Amino acid sequence: MLVETGRVVAVEQGANALWVETIRKSVCGSCAANKGCGHGLLNRLSEGRSGYIRVISGSSVAAGDCEVDDQVRISVPERLVLQGSALVYVIPLLAMLALALAADAALPTSGQGAIIAGAALGLAFGFLFVRWHSWRHRHDQNLQPTLVEILPRLELPTRIA
Repeated sequence: MLVETGRVVAVEQGANALWVETIRKSVCGSCAANKGCGHGLLNRLSEGRSGYIRVISGSSVAAGDCEVDDQVRISVPERLVLQGSALVYVIPLLAMLALALAADAALPTSGQGAIIAGAALGLAFGFLFVRWHSWRHRHDQNLQPTLVEILPRLELPTRIA
């Protein structure tokens, strides 16, 4: 389970979810391929920028208990990161290749125009499938980041002058 801390920026009414702002941090400093890796370059470019994540209620904490500017701890199942990466990258590519091959087999004399059209159509279908899957599982606690705890607010001492 990956755990991250963030700040609540919005609470969805009636959806039992909230939006959390997190700061992107890179772990690429510990990797031997840091200098030659494209992922490391992208992380260096976006280091310190904020990202927004939709988080649903956890088993012990409800999203409705949060207010804007609360500090919260959220968790993401590790397998979700791997499955999500495979879904987002592999499914559109496989759909693109499948429809390009199908167009070539169905219309062998039409040239490369049919293959290109089939590939574009397959890529579009792949992206639509990913979007549909995301929408369908938007409330599934096993496939979404969940709220773990609301961190206590820090009270700053007042200064008497």
